[in-house]
Amino acid sequence: MISQFGPEIWLADGPSIKAAAGFHYPTRMVVIRLPGNDLFVWSPIALTDALRHEVSALGRVKYLIAPNTLHHVFMSDWIAAFPDAAPFAAPGLPAKRSDIAFAGTLSDTPETVWAGAIDQIAFAGNAITTEIVFFYRPSGTILFTDLLQQLPKGWFSGWRAVIARLDLMTEPEPAVPRKFRIAFRDKAALRRAVHRVKSWEPQAVIMAHGSPVTDNARAFLDRAFAWVPGVD
Repeated sequence: MISQFGPEIWLADGPSIKAAAGFHYPTRMVVIRLPGNDLFVWSPIALTDALRHEVSALGRVKYLIAPNTLHHVFMSDWIAAFPDAAPFAAPGLPAKRSDIAFAGTLSDTPETVWAGAIDQIAFAGNAITTEIVFFYRPSGTILFTDLLQQLPKGWFSGWRAVIARLDLMTEPEPAVPRKFRIAFRDKAALRRAVHRVKSWEPQAVIMAHGSPVTDNARAFLDRAFAWVPGVD
């Protein structure tokens, strides 16, 4: 189930999950092994015994990351399976998931425990969710959750397929869905976040819903965020 994406970074794809109005989405998580054999688990997917054993074989699960207020469904299962791990939440999620005692709320500043390997920026000012985008420095890999998506044609049918096409979810390459573009209320904050992402000089882009981009990642980001005014 787990596949190595690069040095000290792995992907795991899980079953699709249902969202509002009957839409369903594929799921993906990322595991990064930090110095000291600690594991940073981003957007945990449905936990199975097989997945638990595979992850445990990579190191010690230390940090569980809910990168926005939409990707948290399986956090409780992971916390129960790895009680020594510290769960971290995107802004707004602690109020939504009061049943979880989060170790902290994510921001523009990386936690000290992973700052040497991972940088991050909050895409704030969006009416749908605040998403924390991460950058794993050793491999030059950026992690997007829902701000970039690409579902294959035929993934949806009927009126859902029409909505997905209009929402730019089935474009030839990953794109920012139209609903997220409209939901950005703070354009200045958006520009700052996009500038920060581009300054990382990425080599690859991973997203929860879509194929990873491994060629010309900076040029891809230029196209993906060309709609943002004032961004070069």
